[in-house]
Amino acid sequence: MDPLLYLGGLVVLFLLWIKVKGLDYVIVHQRWIFVCLFLLPLSAIFDVYYYLRAWLIFKMCSAPKQHDERVRNIQRQVREWRKEGGKTHMCTGRPGWLTVSLRVGKYKKTNKNIMINMMDILEVDTQRQVVRVEPLVNMGQITALLNSLGWTLPVLPELDDLTVGGLVMGTGIESSSHIYGLFQHICVAFELVLADGSLVRCTEEENSDLFHAVPWSCGTLGFLVAAEIKIVPARLWVRLQYEPIRGLENICRRFSEASEDKNNTFVEGLQYSLDEAVIMTGTMTDTAEPDKINRIGLHYKPWFFKHVERYLTENKKAVEYIPLRHYYHRHTRSIFWELQVHTHTHTQFGRSRFKGVTELVQYVSL
Repeated sequence: MDPLLYLGGLVVLFLLWIKVKGLDYVIVHQRWIFVCLFLLPLSAIFDVYYYLRAWLIFKMCSAPKQHDERVRNIQRQVREWRKEGGKTHMCTGRPGWLTVSLRVGKYKKTNKNIMINMMDILEVDTQRQVVRVEPLVNMGQITALLNSLGWTLPVLPELDDLTVGGLVMGTGIESSSHIYGLFQHICVAFELVLADGSLVRCTEEENSDLFHAVPWSCGTLGFLVAAEIKIVPARLWVRLQYEPIRGLENICRRFSEASEDKNNTFVEGLQYSLDEAVIMTGTMTDTAEPDKINRIGLHYKPWFFKHVERYLTENKKAVEYIPLRHYYHRHTRSIFWELQVHTHTHTQFGRSRFKGVTELVQYVSL
């Protein structure tokens, strides 16, 4: 049979199956079809385009030139809203499929959408030790650039797609630090377009009330158009030590001890049951023992939380050297343990057999 006819027949049968079962049923119970045929290829193409675009724009130093024009465009949209009488609330016009959340923002259909196309790193100032970025710059983009220059953020949330704007204006409680605090505490300046269309810059010294009110304000005070964030020197590797602990009291005690030790750059605990956990402590280094290197970010490597569980099962301590950027984004591929949770839930028709995992609290104690 002609290959095209054979393929056409399969497509027809597939469409008939969807018609019989219903599109909702197929998407929920046979999601792998759409993921493999459509979502994964489109996601890969989008990621490559996004990376190349960011790299070219930074290398050509075109972002700062475009930034001022983008800000003026946002001001123009806000002033148009005021001229129309301001009858509805304003919100960002970013589509839901670009966000990390699964929530469908119905308010975007009734509110005035302000288009904010600002996704570039504007400047890396190693003298002042700050990076100036637009609100839609994400953590993956920041680490790709800063780590290549020998710098990093003192507090860096794990998932690639988390944006600066979301972490500042939303509840950015991801990675935190005993020394630096939450993500907003490493921000030294914010630039906002207010409801009257004016552009305001705020710091500890300039418009300090607004500066302290911006974090977690969820966009109620204005549209964030730029932020300046502290940077610190980076190293090539993370020397990570795994330590299985049993007994809830022992887990809490060991985690507290590790967090209070300022020699630890990173502290993380994954708890697999009420009284079983693995405590991980790490430091940055420029050297690594070749036989202990583990590039956990490679596509064929096990999900990080499954890799860590092995040390609990074998009840042994161990040391590994992980590339810095791989360590930062260790939970990206599995979205922590969400993929396994959803896979088991739908496989068992709502009766999940997944063994729970809890992240104790993750400290990046630089």
